Amino acid sequence: MAQLYYRYGTMNSGKSIEILKVAYNYEEQGKPIILMTSALDNRDGVGYVSSRIGVKRQAAVITPETDIYGFIQDQAIKPYCVLIDECQFLTKANVYDLARVVDELEIPVMAFGLKNDFRNELFEGSKYFLLLADKIDEIKTICQYCSKKATMVLRMEDGKAVYDGDQIQIGGNDTYTSVCRKHYFNPTLNQE
Repeated sequence: MAQLYYRYGTMNSGKSIEILKVAYNYEEQGKPIILMTSALDNRDGVGYVSSRIGVKRQAAVITPETDIYGFIQDQAIKPYCVLIDECQFLTKANVYDLARVVDELEIPVMAFGLKNDFRNELFEGSKYFLLLADKIDEIKTICQYCSKKATMVLRMEDGKAVYDGDQIQIGGNDTYTSVCRKHYFNPTLNQE
């Protein structure tokens, strides 16, 4: 029975390497997959899933206008699984398309992404995955400043935390830091 999986974590929790590992495992068993990512993620070029440890792979691109259901339905070979990276950037319509892929085409969908932004608000895609997913898992990592679990992301500018601004600003370690709640509200505290 196909299900819609949502796996979320903060920056540097290993989401992209996990999705690449899942893709590799399916394909090593001779099971075709479809790998997709948001067009907004251009850190390593549009249409690539890339991890910070250097593994990179081309993927189909999702825009707000993409008919994901039609794209998957029209494949010559039915995939065993659809894998989505950077799913927080998807629209409500994109997420509903993926739910239809699960329910009507009976193909499992595994979506990986952030849950909340640097303002500690849900992304649109994250909101609808939380509402529709059959299974929700957290990929854990630790706070930049202590050994607690990181649950939030700080946007940094000139070494200082920023709490206001546009929700989407593509960046890496130079822009974002994964932190616990305590250090989100006061990143200058250096005690555990």
